[in-house]
Amino acid sequence: MNLFNKTGKYKILFVASEAAPFVKVGGLGEVMYSLPKAMRELGYDARVMIPKYATMDIDKFPVHLEYHGLALEKENNDPNGLLVSNVLKHESEEDGTVTYFLENMEYYEKRANVYGYGDDTTRWVLLSRGVLEFIKVSDWKPDIVVAADWQTGFIPNLMHTEYKDDPVISKITDVFSIHNLKHQGTFDPSLVSEMDMDAGQGPVPEFFDPRMKYMNGMRRGIKYADAIITVSPTYAKEVMTEKFGEKLDKLLNERKERLFGILNGIDMESFNPETDETLIANYSPKLLEKRSENKIALQKQFGLPIDKDKFIVGMVTRIATQKGFDLLEEGLDSLMDNLDFQFILVGEGESKYRKIIDDLKIKYPDRFGTHYTFDSVLPRLIFGGADAVLIPSKYEPSGLVQLEAMRYGCIPIVRKVGGLADSVEDFDPKNNKGTGFIFEKYDTMALIITFVRAFEISKQKKEWEKLMKRAMAKDFSWEKSAKEYLKIFNLAVRLHKGDKTQFYKRP
Repeated sequence: MNLFNKTGKYKILFVASEAAPFVKVGGLGEVMYSLPKAMRELGYDARVMIPKYATMDIDKFPVHLEYHGLALEKENNDPNGLLVSNVLKHESEEDGTVTYFLENMEYYEKRANVYGYGDDTTRWVLLSRGVLEFIKVSDWKPDIVVAADWQTGFIPNLMHTEYKDDPVISKITDVFSIHNLKHQGTFDPSLVSEMDMDAGQGPVPEFFDPRMKYMNGMRRGIKYADAIITVSPTYAKEVMTEKFGEKLDKLLNERKERLFGILNGIDMESFNPETDETLIANYSPKLLEKRSENKIALQKQFGLPIDKDKFIVGMVTRIATQKGFDLLEEGLDSLMDNLDFQFILVGEGESKYRKIIDDLKIKYPDRFGTHYTFDSVLPRLIFGGADAVLIPSKYEPSGLVQLEAMRYGCIPIVRKVGGLADSVEDFDPKNNKGTGFIFEKYDTMALIITFVRAFEISKQKKEWEKLMKRAMAKDFSWEKSAKEYLKIFNLAVRLHKGDKTQFYKRP
């Protein structure tokens, strides 16, 4: 198999449990759309493979049969044919997208949701084996397979064990990408006993083996991959510590020479305040005065008193402890009591935190706005109309909200952790630097002090405008991220061949 296609560039297959626009549950789905797209725009043949879910719109995304009858059970103990699968293919002439779908009625199309089943591990091992078996029979063969998160961590495992002598698979480089280390299987890693813990050393069980539910796809992906990529440089360092390592820090330290971090990007064309049709008024760094029209529209949307000079802080988030809501539980009431600002929250999540917010909304009815269901438009209205966005996360592997907000001149107030630390620079008026406000310690007082700092600086209109312009000038494009991925791919190819010479300069 040739390492490169006719253009002299890698053929890359991204494998995941979800990918927009076909199915998107979280940030992973967006990445599995945007990163391959950026690769294609750089001239690479980048394709995606996911399961074929019942919720996929076939009318909107027509498919044809690419391969019929992948028999995935090695032993002949599947009399009902539950594991026999097909591969479908969608091609888009408009943008060159090629996506493969593993079709299986029992494990994908009969399920109402993407995640949340007791046999999820079996479903993802089915995907992993299906991908490798399909590659063996397909006319198109990738040079690199990128497996995303624990659901596909079995791919590097299988490639380096059961398939290591296969004449096709053995030539392919594998890369494992970690989007959130906390999710490792159909269990909470913090609650798994030593007896049940999957060390990742034994073979991947057969499909109907009761041990399957204890398999740790994250551990196995890390243990075997030619290279490992997390979604930000700081997160790559954090996961090697006991605090953030989720019981995998020792393994990650053992493989640290193969561990890298690359910050996710955003679609700079879609998230563009000059052309975004969801905004009431479009604007640019040279026409920031138009932005106040969006602030007024935002206040109207949430039933707040109209005041274009009022400091508005927004949160676009999942309502959970990870996102720092225990700090808000302690600090938001105090901030409301001492500072005159409006607060808007858009997101879904835990009821206990929603009750805290709702109680504050009753106490401060003219200063709180909430929306607790998914909405694709409201976040953009917040980015285009609010002065600041608050992200006090306990941990944040990458984060997209701060990137999208800065694109619109909405200034982030963040904790120095993970991708937030890599993307936001603390305000420094003496050196005319900074794109936001940062606190380091996970502490309510640290949050309050930083919030007050942002509030006071917002009153200095000229200084705040310079801050907005610096934020809007940042390049968080997927093209930039894709070029960093390609550097790791080059290294991974050499590592796969046994060349351990390092040619990648870490951030």
